[in-house]
Amino acid sequence: MKMENLSEFGYQVSGSSRGLNSSEASNRNPRSDHDSGIIADRTRQDKSVLTRLNRVRTQFGYFREDAGAVIRPVEQKDVSLRQWLDERTRVVNAFECLHIFIQIVEIVNLAHSQGIVVHNIRPSCFVMSSLNRVSFIESASCSDSDSDSESNDDVLTSQETGLKGQNLAHTVSENTWLQSSLENLEASCSEQTEKKQHFPMKRILEMETDWYTSPEEAEGSPGSFASDVYRLGVLLFELYCTCNSAEEKNATMSSLRHRVFPPPILLKWPKVALFCLWLLHPEPASRPKIDEVLQSEFLTEPKDKLDERVAAIDLKEKFNDQDLLLEFLLVMQQRKQEAADNLRNIVSAVTSDLQEVAKLESLINRKQESNTNLGVQVVEDSPSNSSSSGFRKRTRLITNVHQNEYHASENRGNSSAQSSRLMRNFRKLESAYFSTRQRAFRPVNSNSKESVSGFSSEDQFAGRRSRWINSFLDGLCKYLSFSKLKVKADLKQADLLSSSNLVCSLSFDRDGDFFATAGVNKKIKVFEYDSILNGNRDIHYPVVEMASRSKFSSICWNSYIKGQIASSNFDGVVQVWDVTRNEVYMEMREHEKRAWSVDFSSADPTLLASGSDDGSVKLWNINQGASVGTIKTKANVCSVQFPLDSGNSLAFGSADYRVYYYDLRNPSKPVCMFVGHEKSVSYVKFIDSTTLVSSSTDNTLKLWDLSECSSHVVDCPVQSFTGHTNVKNFVGLSVSDGYIATGSETNEVFVYHKAFPMPALSYKFNSTDPLSGDEVDDAEQFVSSVCWRNQSSTLVAANSMGDIKLLEMV
Repeated sequence: MKMENLSEFGYQVSGSSRGLNSSEASNRNPRSDHDSGIIADRTRQDKSVLTRLNRVRTQFGYFREDAGAVIRPVEQKDVSLRQWLDERTRVVNAFECLHIFIQIVEIVNLAHSQGIVVHNIRPSCFVMSSLNRVSFIESASCSDSDSDSESNDDVLTSQETGLKGQNLAHTVSENTWLQSSLENLEASCSEQTEKKQHFPMKRILEMETDWYTSPEEAEGSPGSFASDVYRLGVLLFELYCTCNSAEEKNATMSSLRHRVFPPPILLKWPKVALFCLWLLHPEPASRPKIDEVLQSEFLTEPKDKLDERVAAIDLKEKFNDQDLLLEFLLVMQQRKQEAADNLRNIVSAVTSDLQEVAKLESLINRKQESNTNLGVQVVEDSPSNSSSSGFRKRTRLITNVHQNEYHASENRGNSSAQSSRLMRNFRKLESAYFSTRQRAFRPVNSNSKESVSGFSSEDQFAGRRSRWINSFLDGLCKYLSFSKLKVKADLKQADLLSSSNLVCSLSFDRDGDFFATAGVNKKIKVFEYDSILNGNRDIHYPVVEMASRSKFSSICWNSYIKGQIASSNFDGVVQVWDVTRNEVYMEMREHEKRAWSVDFSSADPTLLASGSDDGSVKLWNINQGASVGTIKTKANVCSVQFPLDSGNSLAFGSADYRVYYYDLRNPSKPVCMFVGHEKSVSYVKFIDSTTLVSSSTDNTLKLWDLSECSSHVVDCPVQSFTGHTNVKNFVGLSVSDGYIATGSETNEVFVYHKAFPMPALSYKFNSTDPLSGDEVDDAEQFVSSVCWRNQSSTLVAANSMGDIKLLEMV
């Protein structure tokens, strides 16, 4: 029987933007494809960059140090050179600007020495660290806007984005030889730019291309080495020039094409202006080569001071690196120390438990020896019967020896099998051991019985240790007590070929003499347990069969009145049947939609509860014709259950993924809500008066402690059981003496013990073709209902084909 599940939606994000393309010197302008015969075409240029520079693709930026190429990670705190230049509060520092310029010149020199024209020598194509280390990036924001190259379709330009809120994904490109991971960097730059930036980034980037275009390129000639030198002149000028507005900036930079300098530059930085005029010469042939720029007096004269600055920066970087390493080591030491302390605590706890178990074992051995001594009787035979007495003694001795050997052999076999299961599930058993121990040693409430019983704290501690060890041992023994589920009998029905045999519910009567089945065939069938178990028949007929006008969803046998069964159906009708008379005893029609569940109270056999898709729980008295109480909820109610020892409480599972626990004397609000399932809660069952188990279509069962209800909302289950499959159907749930049985959509029955999260036993139904009798593999079949035979090791299970089996744990 399928449940209606909430739809789950996922989403995928596919970015159309191209990531930052950080070739340190790559030609993205098709005009340079004919430049001075250096590179014949774009493809050969890209391959030559990769081959000649012998670089691998990397997510790092670049700078030059000690006359060598060094790779430096581009960090999130790095800032775009464009942003730095346009900072409102920037004050020109001559050595700082010169240091930045020299680094960029060295990058260009490296490219020119390999025969590569850079083109993208613009501030938006460089980033700078807090210590003024410059890295070249060829990002989307610094690509030629008029490029018609093959890769232009993939470029998301700054004009299109404005660099606001971009998520610049890093992509590997065939024309890159250094790649930079700058997603966070440019995003942070964009955020800072938006904070009332007096230079609109989008507008500046639009104008930047015009400012850094050489005269010959503006006339349509391809770019060249001289064009790169011209761009260096523009960059040097911009490093020393500050403006108060975008309009002033544009006017100043536009005048630079005519080699017109603002008076403050000429007065304050005459050497800078003169050097810029040399680099900005309108004739490409009159401009210096890149090596001449490096060897010029303008750059070599302050070399000593620049070397001191570089040395100070290097020292600062090394200090930062050492500080970072120190922080890493300290954090690692702290975490390892915490792990070591935790491990020592664990070893100490296990050692103390070992000592406690050894004491208990010693006590048991002493008691056993004492009982053995008390049972020994010395029989003195008379001399006349000495020979026959001796014969009898020898006979008893030989018989006992053989019996002991047999039992020892059997015990060794059982011990080996148990040890194998123990080792196979060791991790989960270990986890259960520590979680059980942790719950046992929670701080005792000052109002608890232990705190006022007169025992000392040591007595309380020892007592709790002994109790939890015994509890864990009991769970472990029960978990290992049985090795498999064995089929005791198959129930073969006359209507096996019917297409509507799905069994929705199973229930045993008070004494376990009869069990009833109900489902989509609109019939309640009552079978005698012993006749099914012992009868060797081809077809088993029910002793009673009762028909309804609607499909049944749930049945429950009255635990006090032997011949009374309650049922709920798809029309929302709750009925009470008299099995002895084979008729409906009473019928209640107050639910507005399908009723999923019905349950009799064990403590008050006249009290009945039902849950429905109309979001209500109805309470009925079988001596009255109408409901005696209603609990309204906002979601479908899938299962209702009374505790074993009280008629004043009720739990129910809901389609809102929660389990609700109510005191029926105050039904206005729940005593507690249990939150933790990720799908609809299809079943709830009380294991005992303080423990509740719930089943959900999230593939889990969860165990809840009712003693935690004081917090009103409990979001931490005592145990989560996994191993079965349940994502869309009602598969059944039943409990007996700490064992929990459930069905699975793999057509299996699983048995858990409440102490451990993994299955103890399982049994798979054989899918059999009703016509041929051959086994078939039908993935659509599932176990739809299970029910223990009172407090025993026997259960009955049915699947979606109507196949019913009596199973026993052995």
